Amino acid sequence: MTESPDPAQPCTRVAADALTPADPTPGMSRQVALHTEAMWSGTVDTESGAVTGWHHHGDHDTTLYIVSGRMRLESGPGGEHVVEAGPGDFLRVPAGAVHRESNPGDEASRAVVVRCGSGTPTVNVDGPAPAAG
Repeated sequence: MTESPDPAQPCTRVAADALTPADPTPGMSRQVALHTEAMWSGTVDTESGAVTGWHHHGDHDTTLYIVSGRMRLESGPGGEHVVEAGPGDFLRVPAGAVHRESNPGDEASRAVVVRCGSGTPTVNVDGPAPAAG
């Protein structure tokens, strides 16, 4: 049987200046706010024109909320599936999905990231999933 959460636990705050550098991927800068057994949250900043390395987030399902700038995700076989988002948009990266981000805009982008899952939050890899052949 699963133990019930403690209804008396207090809510907490993480100040903006308390975020710390997190799991690096070339081309982007991540900062972690909170990391528990089941969740990771923080921010990611990507400079204009930058393209990140290929990576995945293991068993973590990831949601990104774009605060400013533009973000493009390439994923799927051969990296051929492309989605792009701007301020106010959400992006979803399924657990295990190999992808890379880029910033096609003229200004740096910032996104808030929440990952639900366990294990290593970022695994850098050499390239996308193989193209269908």
